[in-house]
Amino acid sequence: MAARRSHRQSRPAATDKTIRRRSHGNPKFTPEDHAALIRRYFDACNAADYDALVDCFTPDAVHYFPAGLPEIPWRTADTIAKKWQWCVETLGSQWTIDKLIVSHNTPEAMIEWTHWKNKSGTALRGAEWYDFDPETGKIAEIRAYYAAPADKEVKINELVAFDYAVRGYPLKSA
Repeated sequence: MAARRSHRQSRPAATDKTIRRRSHGNPKFTPEDHAALIRRYFDACNAADYDALVDCFTPDAVHYFPAGLPEIPWRTADTIAKKWQWCVETLGSQWTIDKLIVSHNTPEAMIEWTHWKNKSGTALRGAEWYDFDPETGKIAEIRAYYAAPADKEVKINELVAFDYAVRGYPLKSA
């Protein structure tokens, strides 16, 4: 019988930066602080407010996306802010936070969101994993996952057969 490899053995070694970000000792920031920052970030996205966006991130922050978008990942707070401004101006983008969960013992959070592209009348649903810098409390990394592939033939890209209305999700842009 072949020996099974444990999950721990298959994981790549953590970098110093990763270890620093996931520090568990005496956090300076609470889960409520992290939740408030995510809400501020979405408000800044919706307002296309460059300064407010940059203020949400560490200078070297990275925003990862699934394949299909140009120029990804977005690296630096400046780049992230400018890209979201472009989306609001060009696509009429607005976002809602549909669900939010924050870790009670690590500087991490997970959300579900909807990206409303108002100029085309379409939307995309997805989720994001957030890593916060434990020293500043700012967002150091976001990993975005789409609920469905971006299909230009459908009006709202979302999970097939998932009843968003019954579960209380927004069905239109604010």
